[in-house]
Amino acid sequence: MDIFNIVSGLVGLIVGGGVAYVFLSKQSSLKANATLSVAEEKAKSMLREAEEKAKSYKKSREIEAKERFLQLKQEHEKEVRAREKEISQAENDLRKKDQSLSDKMAHQDRKIQEMETVKKNLEKQLEIVNIKREEVEKTHVQQVKNLEKIAGLTAEEAKKDLVEALKEDARTDALAQVKNIVEEAKLTAHKDAKRMILQTIQRTAAEQAIENTVTVFNIENDEVKGRIIGREGRNIRALEAATGIEIIVDDTPEAIILSGFDPVRREIARMSLHRLITDGRIHPARIEEVVEKTRKDVEAEILEYGERTVIDLGINGLAPELIRTVGRMRYRSSYGQNLLQHSREVANMCAIMATEFGLDPKLAKRAGLLHDIGKVPDEDPEMPHALLGMKWAEKYGEHPDVCNAIGAHHDEIEMTNLISPIVQACDAISGSRPGARREDSEAYIKRLQDLEKLALGFNGVEKAFAIQAGRELRVIVDSDVLEDKQADLLSFDISQKIMKEMIYPGQIKVTVIRERRAVNYAK
Repeated sequence: MDIFNIVSGLVGLIVGGGVAYVFLSKQSSLKANATLSVAEEKAKSMLREAEEKAKSYKKSREIEAKERFLQLKQEHEKEVRAREKEISQAENDLRKKDQSLSDKMAHQDRKIQEMETVKKNLEKQLEIVNIKREEVEKTHVQQVKNLEKIAGLTAEEAKKDLVEALKEDARTDALAQVKNIVEEAKLTAHKDAKRMILQTIQRTAAEQAIENTVTVFNIENDEVKGRIIGREGRNIRALEAATGIEIIVDDTPEAIILSGFDPVRREIARMSLHRLITDGRIHPARIEEVVEKTRKDVEAEILEYGERTVIDLGINGLAPELIRTVGRMRYRSSYGQNLLQHSREVANMCAIMATEFGLDPKLAKRAGLLHDIGKVPDEDPEMPHALLGMKWAEKYGEHPDVCNAIGAHHDEIEMTNLISPIVQACDAISGSRPGARREDSEAYIKRLQDLEKLALGFNGVEKAFAIQAGRELRVIVDSDVLEDKQADLLSFDISQKIMKEMIYPGQIKVTVIRERRAVNYAK
């Protein structure tokens, strides 16, 4: 490339010189001749230099090519030697592996031969063992026959006698062990039950208040009494007709008595009177309007109480009708004990006791809150409140354990889970607190004694027991004196006499039991 560039430069110079010569020849021939001579000399000199440079460049390139060839040759020879060394190493490894494999195969052949020898020895020993076994079996059979002749029993009979003896010994030992376990469990269970009940009572506190069936409505002065009575008593009659409550206006100063068994109605009457007196307009039409509005307000308040109770206790998913029933408990009482406060207390105690036993506290709390919902209906149902509450709970999709706890907390049905006895115990604890219920122990015991005495006065009655806090009377009759048909009639007669002669809350179930027993003595 350098030679080509030089030659190209020279050619360019020559051409340029020629052009310059032609141009300058027109100007001055002398000047052109001189310039041409200089140009020719310069061109010759440059051409010689270019040739020398070209020779020198060619020689240096040849030397570089030879050096590169020698270097590549040395590298190739080095790679060849390394490859030969690797091949030689691989051949040595293969020879070693081949030798090792040959050794292993020889060792395996020796092992196989040894195993064949051991197998032959084992087969010979097995044959000997089989022969020995046959001889032992023959000897055993002969000995068994000899023993049967000596003992006078067959082998099956002896085995049966032995099994019976072992069973009897095992049964005796098992009964003794079971008795010890039961006795120990009774002692431990009694102690643990006391501890859990005491802890539950100590950790639960509830306000107790005795409620009556009478509400006293205070007024500012006695002039209001005349306005409440109205002309010829029309206002007080309209108020009694609208509320269903007896309003007693007597000589009691600054007070009007509202009498009725239904606390909801008494509350409606109290609030209605307060609104009428505050408003000042008291006449039959206004009374009906105020009573109806007050009834709606009380219903809303009942629902609010139910929702607040459910939220406070942390109970979720309760049906709206059951929430309303819980709210109505606030206006119900049992022996003077507020039913809602009682149910809340039972729910909290059930949760504590269930936690102690390792059960579900939420389910126990739910059952404790709902256990007395059967007492809420306005009408007086025929069935006991526990069974009525259980039917309500089943109707609104409550858990089967909750339904059973509600129905069994007075033993009307059989308990099927551990939550049921917890609810029963907590119900008894809440009702037995001092001051919780209005009826004192002496009056309670006297009523039960009178109940039993009444039943014992009938012909053929041997024993009478008042159970379930006086809610049931069980009568045991002499089977020789009364027949089955007479027992049915006796149950009816006792219930009628109780209704006529005794005062009692709720209802009393009369159960007559007649059984035939045959007893003899072997002397």
